[in-house]
Amino acid sequence: MVLESVLNPFTAAKRPWELLVAGIFYGSAALFLSIWIFEEYASLVMVFLTVMACIPLFYKTLRAEEAKDLLIKSESKLLKEHGKAIMLLVLLFLGLTIAFSFWYVALPAETSSNVFKIQTQTIASLNQQVTGSIAKFNLLNRIFLNNIKVLIFCILFSFIYGSGAIFILSWNASVIGAAAGNFIRTHLAQYAGAVGFSKIAAYFYASSLSVLRYSLHGIPEILAYFVAGLAGGILSVAIIKRDFGTKSFERILLDSSDLILISVFILFIAALIEVFVTPIFF
Repeated sequence: MVLESVLNPFTAAKRPWELLVAGIFYGSAALFLSIWIFEEYASLVMVFLTVMACIPLFYKTLRAEEAKDLLIKSESKLLKEHGKAIMLLVLLFLGLTIAFSFWYVALPAETSSNVFKIQTQTIASLNQQVTGSIAKFNLLNRIFLNNIKVLIFCILFSFIYGSGAIFILSWNASVIGAAAGNFIRTHLAQYAGAVGFSKIAAYFYASSLSVLRYSLHGIPEILAYFVAGLAGGILSVAIIKRDFGTKSFERILLDSSDLILISVFILFIAALIEVFVTPIFF
């Protein structure tokens, strides 16, 4: 496969920015191909095409990290090595999100609403304003439990399908991209009219606010999903390689358990930020 030969975790580790560029390219190509071939179902086809592009890199990353479990005995060093791989995948995700948010703003409003139709419906169902400490703690509980459900899906998808978690992460990239793009488009007109900014100044101001708003809690959430997906994927690769029942598998199981616990902790921090910190600024 061409994409598999062009980009892999070993070359990407030396040039991390390539994954950001790759994410932008994958997302843009998937969007235009979905409009061209399956315009009526572009919202979902775009995500599936993105997944197809990312699977080779994700699977190679899983194999590389599973191999480290067999070579590195120190759990702290092992987690540090996993951290490098996770950050590369986060850069890929950021590239996808940038691509989706850019095209949401750049495309005509009618085209954007069609391409991101399902994503927009998802955002509408999630958006709600809450006030009061009790309401906020109820919201915290709801958000955290919902994120735990997504986390479980990431683990199961990676365990059953190997690279399955990349589907959930690509879907989240499209939803966040649509939310960020809508935020930019809405506030662009407001700032340009109210403050008298030029179009370029207003665009960059609205874009910066959008990135900050969704990055505060979005990046920790996605980081947690990648950690969980990596845990499930490592287990999947170990079983495929018939490591099950060996001492090596016990070390792999311990490593995966640590990764899952870390991901749950990160999710809780992300939920706290989303409920108590983000509303202060936005």
